[in-house]
Amino acid sequence: MKPAEIRDMSVDEIEAKIAELTQKLFNLRFQHATGQLENTAKLPATKKNLARCRTILAATKRG
Repeated sequence: MKPAEIRDMSVDEIEAKIAELTQKLFNLRFQHATGQLENTAKLPATKKNLARCRTILAATKRG
């Protein structure tokens, strides 16, 4: 997900995306711990997307 795509979202949409990514990250970590995760590159990609969303949300709320 690109930062421009996130900036086009409303605050409510960004918060929903953060909740979705948090749940996805939890599931990926669980799969990784149990040895079921085949593509481990999804973990850092999800973490980066989550950080992007949180950063843009904070900047949007600040002004």
